[in-house]
Amino acid sequence: MLIKSIFGGKSEVTGSSTKKCPVVLMTRIRLARNLADIPFPGWAKAAHREEVLGTCLPAVASLAQMKRGITAELGDLSELEKQILVERHLISRELSSTPDQAGVVISKDQSVSVMINEEDHMRIQVIKSGYRFKQAWNAINGLDSELENTLPFAFSNKLGFLTACPTNVGTGMRASAMMHLPALVISSQMEKVVRAVNQLGIAVRGLFGEGSDASGSIFQISNQTTLGESEEEIIKRLSAVLKTIIDQEMNAREKILEKDCNKLYDKIGRAYGILQNSHLLTSSECMNLASLVRFGVDLEMFPEKTRNVVDGIFIECQPGHIQYHATETIESSKRDAFRAQYMRELFENVEKPIYSLKKSDGSDEGKDAEQEDTK
Repeated sequence: MLIKSIFGGKSEVTGSSTKKCPVVLMTRIRLARNLADIPFPGWAKAAHREEVLGTCLPAVASLAQMKRGITAELGDLSELEKQILVERHLISRELSSTPDQAGVVISKDQSVSVMINEEDHMRIQVIKSGYRFKQAWNAINGLDSELENTLPFAFSNKLGFLTACPTNVGTGMRASAMMHLPALVISSQMEKVVRAVNQLGIAVRGLFGEGSDASGSIFQISNQTTLGESEEEIIKRLSAVLKTIIDQEMNAREKILEKDCNKLYDKIGRAYGILQNSHLLTSSECMNLASLVRFGVDLEMFPEKTRNVVDGIFIECQPGHIQYHATETIESSKRDAFRAQYMRELFENVEKPIYSLKKSDGSDEGKDAEQEDTK
């Protein structure tokens, strides 16, 4: 039942923003919250965890924003269902491997999810497609306030919100942007960018967070510290870094076009051809090919509607989603064959690239970052 609900409705994760977003695929804000006088999940006994689940699950499910959403205990989900939720960024890998006394509540449009008994008693998350920190913050701040009215949060007047991991103490907030940075990858500049932002207290990870690789040239950029700054200050500081990264990506694109546009034509054209004609594709290869086509959309080589197809592929090509679409249990090699078939069908009606490039300056996203700086 859950899996049909996940695929049956509109999703903030797999749907594309109505606004053209060359660099930022989505923004996410997460809050860590714990109940007062109950041990953190890592130290809690089964009875404590059961108490937290029994208290938090109905409290979250009763919120107006979660009406007609999905409420589930992890022990009731199949391995495939849990994998799909991970691939859609609705639960973490850590929660998916928690066998007992854990749960999740997901809003109907999948823009909000609340994990219960992961590292903290609750992890509240809001996802917005495109560059929309202001909207994400307003949404999660409202949710947090409503829950605080009914649940006794662990809070210190000196330290702020108390969390299982010391790095989350204070606001308990992690703000992040999922960024598509193909030009910085192609020009071998990402390592330099990562070193620079790490020195500013900003973390750079792959699509699925810590420990994941950056397939598809997609990077998750987030704050590392939560103590000593307000939520607004954290978002302002992160937005300033994101604006710089957007500018660097756009400069790298210009240099690639000026230096050897034929090499870029070749990469994008080959990616389009493989997605239309291949018979075996791994998830990593599929993401890298889709990344190049998305680059082509930014350069107006493909019509804008192709962006919707490509943005969905970054999630839909993952193993759990392929397994679901295959409607039967299949081994890895057969998944690669099915994935290739699925891509051929998706790209059957995608128009051929036009080799007369127009530069995408990313100005809208740069302006969005500036607005976040001054809000």
